[in-house]
Amino acid sequence: MKSSDQYNFLIADDHSVVRQGISLIFKDLFLNAEVFKAGSFKDIFKILSEVYVDLLVLDVHFPDGNSLNILAEIKAIQPDIKILVFSACDENIYAMRYLNNGASGYLNKGSSEDEMKFAINTMISSGQYMSQNIKERILDSFISKTIVNPLDILSNQEIEVARLLIKGYGNLEILELLKSKKDIVTVNSYKNRIFEKLGIDNLPDLINLFQLYFEEKI
Repeated sequence: MKSSDQYNFLIADDHSVVRQGISLIFKDLFLNAEVFKAGSFKDIFKILSEVYVDLLVLDVHFPDGNSLNILAEIKAIQPDIKILVFSACDENIYAMRYLNNGASGYLNKGSSEDEMKFAINTMISSGQYMSQNIKERILDSFISKTIVNPLDILSNQEIEVARLLIKGYGNLEILELLKSKKDIVTVNSYKNRIFEKLGIDNLPDLINLFQLYFEEKI
């Protein structure tokens, strides 16, 4: 149902087709919606410095870097802004980190249009949106009094191998650094097991995970 209320929305995504698609959804939901679009961090900050924004729909990855790094700056400019992270990245890995750092909601880009509309309406009405899966993860974390961190499922040895992979070391170099007497197949096995546990298939995603969840310098 369309509303006569005036809202200002900002869509921040480096893909124009995504910005256009979300814009159409906003205009379908809210009769007098004012929609602004940004394709870079620079564009985001320019708009936020000029216009009050009710809801920011924010992607994770930009050519400028990971948007997690600008959440604090966004909130410093507009403390009351609602931020819905809209990304193809796995919510089990990314959602909690964003929510813990100032985002108000997380929605996967694989969601249906109806779910997108529901998330937007929920953000406007209550100020936050989380899938049932994330709600359950938060509850589990609260009950167990532990932080939800996907890297926790890795063994100490797997963490060490992952850190060396991120630093650019090859399999033979990792064997030497770990002073392992096992052959190179073992390092490949570690790598495959790390990727399988984390639900990723490439080194850039591994780097992103460590940047998100490892507080110490890699």
